[in-house]
Amino acid sequence: MPSKINPLEAAHHFISTHFPYCRAALLAGSVVRGEATATSDLDIIIFDDTLGSSYRESFIESGWPIELFAHNLTSYRTFFEQDCQRAIPSLPRMVTEGIVLKDTDIVEDIKREARALLDIGPEAWSDETIELKRYFLTDALEDLIGCTTRAEGLFIAGTLATLVCEFILRTNRQWTGSSKWTYRALDRYDAQAARELVTALEAYYQTNEPDALIRYVDETLSPFGGRVFAGYSRGKSNET
Repeated sequence: MPSKINPLEAAHHFISTHFPYCRAALLAGSVVRGEATATSDLDIIIFDDTLGSSYRESFIESGWPIELFAHNLTSYRTFFEQDCQRAIPSLPRMVTEGIVLKDTDIVEDIKREARALLDIGPEAWSDETIELKRYFLTDALEDLIGCTTRAEGLFIAGTLATLVCEFILRTNRQWTGSSKWTYRALDRYDAQAARELVTALEAYYQTNEPDALIRYVDETLSPFGGRVFAGYSRGKSNET
């Protein structure tokens, strides 16, 4: 791969080469947040009123992997809505944090839409959803407690970490994430809870000792009634 040039310069060059007539463009992602690593890419969002629909495409230019998110002047709203429904506001967050590369007096309105969605937060879980998620956590927790195979336990612990993060965040009407963003979302909301979870996971991964992780999940579930199994039912008809 060619040597990397300045990320802002690379982003401007990309826009001028590929989308010289777009209405607006933003640079988002880790380079904007000051969190770039050796493998980070450039997340570039463009708004082009000549596009029939949204699409995503990957490039390598100016020494950078580039992820392009292309939208027309209305299609981005569908992705805003979808992201909010799954409580992982990827596009609204990118738009909000994005550095303006190009603008024809439309970016501030789009950023305002994104900020409003982020400020509202995700829809609250229903009691039925909370019970379902308790059931899933209970099932994974019991798997860990009864696990006798180290290899399987590693995967169970990872599943528990993801589920318990989601449970903490969503029961507090907080946005969640996937992969590294799962941890980042929890750390942003409750740094102490995030540290305690990491400590519990480290204890299991390093010593095969599950007690701290079991205790963490149980303490998370406790205010909502604890583990649930006996009597749980879903989809059963009341008809006789």
